[in-house]
Amino acid sequence: MSLPQLQNLLQIDQDISNDAYGVPYDQRTVKELLNYGLILLDKPPGPTSHETVAWAKRILKLPKIGHSGTLDPQVSGVLPLGLGEATKALGVLLMGPKEYYGLGRLHSEPNKEKLNSVLKSFIGEIYQKPPQRSAVLRQTRTRKIYELEVVEQKERLLLLRVLCEAGTYIRKLYYDIGEILGPGATMVELRRSRVHQFHEDQLVTLHEVAEAFATWEEKNDDSKLKKIILPIEFALTEIKSVVIRDSAVDALCHGAQLAIPGILQLSSNIKKGDLVGIYTQKGEVVALAESMMSTDEIKDSVKGYAFQTRRIIMAPNTYPKSWRTKPKTEK
Repeated sequence: MSLPQLQNLLQIDQDISNDAYGVPYDQRTVKELLNYGLILLDKPPGPTSHETVAWAKRILKLPKIGHSGTLDPQVSGVLPLGLGEATKALGVLLMGPKEYYGLGRLHSEPNKEKLNSVLKSFIGEIYQKPPQRSAVLRQTRTRKIYELEVVEQKERLLLLRVLCEAGTYIRKLYYDIGEILGPGATMVELRRSRVHQFHEDQLVTLHEVAEAFATWEEKNDDSKLKKIILPIEFALTEIKSVVIRDSAVDALCHGAQLAIPGILQLSSNIKKGDLVGIYTQKGEVVALAESMMSTDEIKDSVKGYAFQTRRIIMAPNTYPKSWRTKPKTEK
């Protein structure tokens, strides 16, 4: 099965991958997935995101798990978890939109015409100052609201669907809407239903994770756990891609820039400054990199550095060293 981001790429050159090194992304063992995997967790209301991650660490017996996009304790919904080295790729999910369903209580019942007019005024770029209890510095900043609609209204109770930029505070959004409507509004309940390309119909609970892990440990049955832990490459489907030779992999794992001779395939519409995923011929993500050239410039060149490595995901020495170091000169 080919990853969607590796389909219909522009062919620059051809090469044969050595089966003795690496492993196709969809053939990883559970132990490998526990270091390069993604869990789409349904965070329950109550615990903090940090507490939820701590529980996941204990369940999976892992020292390193990270999450993408903090949820307040009372908020439920999509909380992507990166396992092991996969934590390095989670930042990509912050580049995409997030969707919330929020239930609020208006302090007075507005007419529908005024309500729709006020909600429409919040679509687009808005100014927000994070609430006093927040994980970031309280400075006024801009955020984008892509969609804002009434799902249901019953007297003063209002259920809204919000599609917005990462970092938008929905509680503050409700407060601001109430201030304009007059005399105010209070958010009662909030659920995150989407993070970038991941929706709530893909989620699993901590109980399901614990049950699947116990089944693997006690019965050597990995079928449930393999359905729960996704390859980290699934988090990168929305950014552009580059496939490289086996001989270039280890150099990137040691922080080298990617030179044009190491490129086999790439997305046809890469622009200078784009963040891209760098992959082996087996579909394993090696690193995240910033493009130093466009696709057209790369096609027309035979040498030079095309990508600057930003985040190394694959462990060094996964593929053999095929690059040379300068010999030390004797003093």
